[in-house]
Amino acid sequence: MNREKEIYRITLWGSVVNISLTAFKFVAGILGCSAAMIADAVHSLSDLLTDVVVLLFVRISSRPADSDHPYGHGKYETLASAIVAIALLVAGGVLAGQGVCKIVAVVRGGHLDVPGSIALWAALLSVAAKELIYRFTIRVSRKVDSPVLAANAWHHRTDALSSVAAAVGIGAALLFGGTWAILDPIAAVLVSVFILITAAQMLHRALQELLEQSLPADMEQQIREIVAADNELTGLHHLRTRRVGSVCSIEMHLRMPGDTSLYEAHRHSMELERRLRERFGQGTLITIHLEPLKDSR
Repeated sequence: MNREKEIYRITLWGSVVNISLTAFKFVAGILGCSAAMIADAVHSLSDLLTDVVVLLFVRISSRPADSDHPYGHGKYETLASAIVAIALLVAGGVLAGQGVCKIVAVVRGGHLDVPGSIALWAALLSVAAKELIYRFTIRVSRKVDSPVLAANAWHHRTDALSSVAAAVGIGAALLFGGTWAILDPIAAVLVSVFILITAAQMLHRALQELLEQSLPADMEQQIREIVAADNELTGLHHLRTRRVGSVCSIEMHLRMPGDTSLYEAHRHSMELERRLRERFGQGTLITIHLEPLKDSR
């Protein structure tokens, strides 16, 4: 199964889960008189919308290189991961704002209604389902090296965490009475902080990639070590690296003895490309510029 099909399959499964949970949470929130559960349903709805973003952008990013995009369309996947991160920031901000408003209302003498048990069951079901789909999605994202799929996996987990907060508040209210219902918004605010931090980190990585940030220092060191394994290739300079969606791009200048035949020089460069692709993936974009060794005479 190719990369695009794997991404599509796991994302479609996530969409089915999100559609089912969103509908059930809204019904449970209304019947159980639980504002927390209705807010959790909105979070699941945002998950569903990001699934749509992933499905649309992955198809575009999988298009082959053309005259207008000689490096391929991989940056569309990076753009999609940024959109997912922004959706997470919005969802986290909304949940935090709602939680703070409820806490302030209680402190000022307000009252939170005790929700019905159906809301608790909906929260527990959401925790189990979204954690499961998170684990499957993050496993596939690592297998196919997809940043947007990893971002979407974390969106699944944040939905599970917000359901944990809802379950704690609803459960405490059911067990101990209305006074304990304040635990619901308190837990929601704490989880929202985690969501915001995770989303900010995702957005930072996506923006750095869109701005052509170099590969991490340890990866560039691995490139240097692979080059050094060939004694004929020396003087590595003008090393430029970046990510283009799910693939790496590597450009470098190297030196070889001036009397090396064109055939031998080509053979060395092809062997170097093979070893680099073995390490960084078969789709790695590689440009090697060969120069003769400087004459020391």
